Amino acid sequence: MTMPDLRRAGAVKQVVKQVVKRAAKTMTALWVAAALAGAPVFAAETKLATTIVIDNFSFSPAQLSVAAGATVTWENHDDMPHTIVNDATPREFRSAPLDSGEHFSQTFSKPGTYKYFCSIHPHMTGTIVVK
Repeated sequence: MTMPDLRRAGAVKQVVKQVVKRAAKTMTALWVAAALAGAPVFAAETKLATTIVIDNFSFSPAQLSVAAGATVTWENHDDMPHTIVNDATPREFRSAPLDSGEHFSQTFSKPGTYKYFCSIHPHMTGTIVVK
């Protein structure tokens, strides 16, 4: 093989790797969506800690109910950076941009409804209900 052929083969290998990774994420998301198809609008109330997964440009679960004093952790499983920003004025919480594999936690001590979004991708929204 000539040097341009080797470079082209390396580039193709990288593209195939990315396609396989995205396909695996899509299949996982479809599996989770199918499993949650019969789930209630709000996930079951938790004790003191729970996790929201950021993947495929969405928060999962998008709506969550927790007890006062609970800590919610968002984990970014996407290839793109995302933020978690409370939409209240003044803001009660705001994360720095989270790269893939990074996380952000917030403890909710007061009952109420806390809406949030990704400031990089504003169509991504979620709600935490604290009881």
